[in-house]
Amino acid sequence: MDQVIQRLRRFRDDRDWKQFHNPKDLAVALSIEAGELLEAFLWKAPEDADTEKVKEELADVLAYALLLSDAYGFDVQKIVLEKIERNEAKYPVDKAKGSAKKYTEL
Repeated sequence: MDQVIQRLRRFRDDRDWKQFHNPKDLAVALSIEAGELLEAFLWKAPEDADTEKVKEELADVLAYALLLSDAYGFDVQKIVLEKIERNEAKYPVDKAKGSAKKYTEL
């Protein structure tokens, strides 16, 4: 992951775009790219989505998420693992297995 973040930084810095990459604008860009990812599925069955479009838009979503985490100095692996632990507590296997209910409804 560090290699990817370093490459994203270099791409950004070579173009002098850090000035535009404040946390708010990165979050906005992330949301916009997530919308473009959804567009790949609009009015289609999931299996009919253009996988190349999904791959391209997912890469944009991931790139902005990584840049946002970098802007705050977050350790991506650490924050994802911590979130999984919190979700494990909220969604115990014996109550959540096979269910799409929110943890407040289990």
